Amino acid sequence: MELWYSENHTDFVKFSIKVDRHLYGAQSDFQRIDVFESFEFGRFLTLDGMMMLTERDEFAYHEMMVHLPMAANSSIQSVLIIGAGDGGVVRELAKYRGITRMDLVEIDPQVVAVCREFLPTTACGLDDARLNIFYQDGLKFIRKAHEQYDLIIVDSTDPFGPGEGLFTKEFYGNCYNALRQDGILVNQLGSPFYELDASALKRAYSKLRETFPIAAAYQAHVPTYPSGHWLFGYASKKIQPVSDDLNKWNDFDINAEYYNTELHRAAFALPTYVRRMLEC
Repeated sequence: MELWYSENHTDFVKFSIKVDRHLYGAQSDFQRIDVFESFEFGRFLTLDGMMMLTERDEFAYHEMMVHLPMAANSSIQSVLIIGAGDGGVVRELAKYRGITRMDLVEIDPQVVAVCREFLPTTACGLDDARLNIFYQDGLKFIRKAHEQYDLIIVDSTDPFGPGEGLFTKEFYGNCYNALRQDGILVNQLGSPFYELDASALKRAYSKLRETFPIAAAYQAHVPTYPSGHWLFGYASKKIQPVSDDLNKWNDFDINAEYYNTELHRAAFALPTYVRRMLEC
């Protein structure tokens, strides 16, 4: 008998992966957590039946969340990560010797434990000595921070449902207050392709633009996410996302599989339909 993981991207579109084994399944205090092993995508993590990452393509997502802001401001030292209990963002940040502090705020300790056990290539940075893990609500944590961070990365679930609070004007305002004057905020916005996703994305991006003087959206290709076309938000008080200094990033000598500085510039060249959507 064949086992398939399926996720409805819309009421009329279903995405499926043939599964070799179901490695883990449990209900935490916050959500349903499952880990599968597949022939095509390796091991993958789902939360409440929604794809979070696969071993095959997670590098694209995590590299674009981390290396792009690190190239925009090469002097970043203090980083706050909200969500990201799988460890992928931390793994990429840990490649930078200049980073002195990483605060990871994850509401569900079971996600971290499961990823440590079943997704070690993603979670390998979670033992970095510079990392502090706080198991609490990111919405509450950020309210107490004031000009403490050079970079905030919000690796949350989508802009609707349980993660919706991380896309509000109040949350963005708290992030603004928590950043230093040359700080950067990066978050995932979702797919612009399907109507429901696009509507939530548009609302979230509008609030980001209302809060920060510099705000932009950029893109990456993540095959297992809805439509494969994924957008991220970039915001800052003073640092533009693209400048002549980008090539300094190459001095870090980071081994990246997806990100490069040419792609960095191109990632902000959005398709016309997306530009029109975000400008409305």
